[in-house]
Amino acid sequence: MAVQVHPSDDQTQYIPKGDTGKTEAWVVLETGEKALIYSGLKKGTDEADLRKALDEHKVADYLHSFTPKPGDGVFIHSGTVHTLADVVVFEVQENSDTTYRLYDWDRIDAQTGKPRDLDVDKAIACIDFNLTDIGPVKPKAVETKPVLREELFNNEHFILWRTNTDMQFTVGAEDVPRILVCIDGKGDIAFDGTNYGIKKGDVVLLPAELGAMNCIPQGKINLLEIAIPVS
Repeated sequence: MAVQVHPSDDQTQYIPKGDTGKTEAWVVLETGEKALIYSGLKKGTDEADLRKALDEHKVADYLHSFTPKPGDGVFIHSGTVHTLADVVVFEVQENSDTTYRLYDWDRIDAQTGKPRDLDVDKAIACIDFNLTDIGPVKPKAVETKPVLREELFNNEHFILWRTNTDMQFTVGAEDVPRILVCIDGKGDIAFDGTNYGIKKGDVVLLPAELGAMNCIPQGKINLLEIAIPVS
């Protein structure tokens, strides 16, 4: 993936009409032997450093990186320089496609025989140079009985919880829509006397009018639950 950055909601001059800025977050699902996540700049990096690095093809020297492991959560606020390699992640984001490509590792497009187009000036204009050395978030335990329920991300755009258990637990909330994503295992969502199966890879929308209901694991299940705050 190219090194990229997304504008914040208030950088309207860099956002196409009808779109928004883009804050996102990743939950690491799988990692390969060369897995790396680049998240933020190294402290002290400024615009002159980046432009010189682009000329010298040394952009990676100014990017903070770490080796991820499955289960890590990484918050990518708008304005963060980021990319990843040899990693499979689940991504939750603002509903936006606005992306500016800063650097593409000098790759050649097979169809054109030329490097892919970059958006250097717009990308640099959207960078928050204070977003540096970003690593995995520290999960916050919001429930410990009967199961451990962790909050990974909580911001104005989305909230994401994770439950990894073989015990029955509650999902959904009254008058609040939720999205369930099963990242491992399987189970049933019980509602109004009927069980609805959910397994690894499934995404389920719980409409606001349904309220809370039970998730009944079949063995162990690893489930993400996402809420989108209503302003």
